[in-house]
Amino acid sequence: QVQVLESGGGLVQAGGSLRLSCTASGRAVFNYNMGWFRQAPGKERQFVASMNVGGGTTWYAASVEGRFTISRGNPPSILYLQMNSLKPEDTGTYFCNARTRNIEPASELEGSWGQGTQVTVTS
Repeated sequence: QVQVLESGGGLVQAGGSLRLSCTASGRAVFNYNMGWFRQAPGKERQFVASMNVGGGTTWYAASVEGRFTISRGNPPSILYLQMNSLKPEDTGTYFCNARTRNIEPASELEGSWGQGTQVTVTS
């Protein structure tokens, strides 16, 4: 298992931008696929974006495609989520996820999770 730690959330007006970061640590960390999920109050945790272990394949939820960009840093155990043109409906707690299987949009919730970072978008 790996551990993940998110940062970068905050309060922003609609139309603004934020960049989230996630750092994974632990044994064989470079063998893990990584992604982002979010959870609004009273709602289920939902897929946002993910990237496979090699970085060559990405997936996005339809609601964020074209506005959010997922990328890996250096070292590749760092994961970013650049969020542009934010909307109030993007508000929620954003969680980083790491797992050995691909993190596809309809996949089960599994693997390692961080504590989450809060993103609040005001209108």
